[in-house]
Amino acid sequence: MRYVAVGGLAFVVDFGLVFVFYRLVGWPLWLATGAGFVASFGVNYTLQRLFSFSSNAPHGGALLRYSLLVVVNTLLTIGIVTLFDSTIVGWGGGKVVATIVTTIGNYFAYRHWVFPSRRTTPKED
Repeated sequence: MRYVAVGGLAFVVDFGLVFVFYRLVGWPLWLATGAGFVASFGVNYTLQRLFSFSSNAPHGGALLRYSLLVVVNTLLTIGIVTLFDSTIVGWGGGKVVATIVTTIGNYFAYRHWVFPSRRTTPKED
């Protein structure tokens, strides 16, 4: 539930920024989509690390892995949103679909790759 709650908050930040950049500022959709997605990076990384996964993984490695995942997710999101923009559901429907797709994959990537839990082994006396 924590993972979904944090993801929901990041989605609100992301979607809101895409709306502002695309509809109000007039940026091209691909740029607004990418900027909104990347802008929610800090919120999502920090809260997933601390709140969802209680990770003690070193920031350097976790942040690098998270950044690589953000690049993949950004490109995937731009592609899905752009594809859906030409349909009846529009860019907003595409954003929802992209979020569902990345949320499912990201859970496993976060748990096992970005924020892996450290297993402690008992010390032998």
